[in-house]
Amino acid sequence: MIDALDIPSGTPDEALKLRKIIAALMKQVERTLDVQGGAFSLFQTATLLDDKVRERTNELETALNEVENINKELTRTKGEAETARIRLVEAVESVSEGFALYDSEDRLVLCNEKFWEFWGGKEKEVSYGIQFEDMARRFVDRYVVPSEVSDVTDWIDERLARHRNPRDSFVIQLKDGRWLKINERPTKDGGVVGVYTDITDIKMQERIRREKELAEQNVLLQASLDNLSQGVSVFDKDLQLVAWNQRFVELLELPDGLVEHGMPYSRYIRYNVFRGEFGQADEEDYQMRMDRAKKMVPLVFEYTRPDGKSIEVHRNPMPSGGFVTTYTDITARLRSEEQLLEAKENLEERVRERTDELHLAKEVAEEANLSKTRFLAAASHDLLQPLNAARLFISTLLDRSLEDKNLQLVERADFALKGVESLLGALLEISKLDAGAVPVVISDYEIKDLFDRLEKEYGPIAQKKGTSLKVVGSTKLVASDPKLFSRILRNFVSNAVRYTDKGRIVVGARQVGNQLKLSVYDTGTGISKEDQRHIFEEFRQLDNANSSFNANENKGVGLGLAIVKRISQTLGHEVTVQSELGKGSCFSVYAPLVEAKKEVSARTVVDKLGEVLDGLSILIVDNETDIQLGMRGLLENWDCRVYTAGSQMEAIRILDELPTFPDAVIADYHLNNNETGLEFLSWIKRDHKPDFPAMIITADRTDELRATIASHGYALLNKPLKPAKLRAWLSHIASNSSSPL
Repeated sequence: MIDALDIPSGTPDEALKLRKIIAALMKQVERTLDVQGGAFSLFQTATLLDDKVRERTNELETALNEVENINKELTRTKGEAETARIRLVEAVESVSEGFALYDSEDRLVLCNEKFWEFWGGKEKEVSYGIQFEDMARRFVDRYVVPSEVSDVTDWIDERLARHRNPRDSFVIQLKDGRWLKINERPTKDGGVVGVYTDITDIKMQERIRREKELAEQNVLLQASLDNLSQGVSVFDKDLQLVAWNQRFVELLELPDGLVEHGMPYSRYIRYNVFRGEFGQADEEDYQMRMDRAKKMVPLVFEYTRPDGKSIEVHRNPMPSGGFVTTYTDITARLRSEEQLLEAKENLEERVRERTDELHLAKEVAEEANLSKTRFLAAASHDLLQPLNAARLFISTLLDRSLEDKNLQLVERADFALKGVESLLGALLEISKLDAGAVPVVISDYEIKDLFDRLEKEYGPIAQKKGTSLKVVGSTKLVASDPKLFSRILRNFVSNAVRYTDKGRIVVGARQVGNQLKLSVYDTGTGISKEDQRHIFEEFRQLDNANSSFNANENKGVGLGLAIVKRISQTLGHEVTVQSELGKGSCFSVYAPLVEAKKEVSARTVVDKLGEVLDGLSILIVDNETDIQLGMRGLLENWDCRVYTAGSQMEAIRILDELPTFPDAVIADYHLNNNETGLEFLSWIKRDHKPDFPAMIITADRTDELRATIASHGYALLNKPLKPAKLRAWLSHIASNSSSPL
């Protein structure tokens, strides 16, 4: 019965109802008679009922306490949630960008005031819970989006697609001119959060910048048009003039006030037609030209103006509409064409005249080449004079005892001057080869002597670098210029030694048909396929070429192979190169093979550089004071007695004062007052001594001068002079050997 009347726990009147039930039960028990004397049984039942009621009462009180605690926790949680919501709203409102949050069903659940300002509305007009699609349609209905939107449905569809699949940010323009950057991202619960930034100021700055750039481009375009020899006019798609130059106005003699910005093409062409610019002046011609202009098709034609000028017109359409027209005065060209037509009638005479002109031009060119060679020779002399003086001073310093730090500086200066000397010599040689001023004497000679010299000259250098140089001997004969041909092989071997740190260099020859192929193999750095096409150009050096050079090694200036190319062309010899990067190279030259073996005489000259020069008297004649000082310092370091003169008259005075004639005379070829060292030496032979050791020093490297000096029996030393060669010659003098060097 109690279970049937049980009241759910947690009800406020549950205790009261239980008490009423207990009272009713006890009254019922008291009225009931127990025939067998069941008073005790009734008492026992009442006791059990009392215990049961007390137990349920305790459970009820416990449940009430739990409900009270839960209510308190709910109140606290609700307060915290409200506080968090308020803070979130305040945070969203504090951002400068518009903010909107949509749930998984694309309903608006949160936004800030800035969001509504961007869209020109108020929060009350659109309540929370509205679908994004409905909001987008309201924006379109209120003309918030630009009026240029041609199809509203397409715009909405595209906007919905971007919103439902948010990826990258994008920019839209509103009707009032503002620009919004929209950046939408998906949330974890399937919703979308959007940030809307007003970038109108940035867009305005970009527009100002573009307008400025466009203005600058217009100025540049106008300047370019004004500097053209042709007349130019530009009409836009509406056939209105937007650009032109002054030559356009001058060439067509257009009146003031006609040509202005925005001038309709109809007004321009009507004026030209009816003033007789094209000959025919009627409405039909005007309409024909207008119809042709509206078609925007390319057009080329020529016509003669009333003043007799012939004008060529080119009109080309532009991609954006409109066209550009150029007007060229071809009067002179047509006149030339007429003259050419007339000239055909006297072709033989014209050919004869032209042939005479070509002969004259050839003579002028040849004279120019000779002048170039003479100029380079003279220029090289002037350049090498101070260089020669510097080399003499440095050589003098090197012969003296110097501190280590000073000695290092002097050695580096000497090294730098050697590089300049090499460069000037190479440039002069290239100029001579280009001018055809190098005489070529083809003879048959055995290459054995050349190979022996290469091995003796470059073998020690290669060995010093840790590289072995092997020369495979050959008794073959070739037909070539010995001097020029040896330059090619020397360059190949020099490069191989320079660019090979470790490994081998092999020089050899083998017969290929009726030619002899002379090759230089090395295991050096190698050359890439791309660089092989450029190595014979002037001043061309590879990036990896100097990687192995030490500080005292001459790295070259990139003219060696350029000289090889010119020499091979002069001799008619083919030069080839085979190389692979990192595996070495093979340079080869082909020369005509001579089958008949001939005797080839050879003379070995041994310079005794160690001869004692103590007391040797030498007269130096040079118009440069620095050269005199340099030579004096160098020779006095070798314990020579030195006399210097700056001119022929001064040298004569010194000779008259000396008790004995000097042991040797060294004279510069170019002296003052157009005098030469050869003339001075000839005068000495005539008036003082018929036979004496003499040397000419000059920067002129022509073969003609070399032959002239040799014919007089004098030694020759080119500037900038090499002290070792000078000392070798003096050693011969000291040992009573007067053979010229």
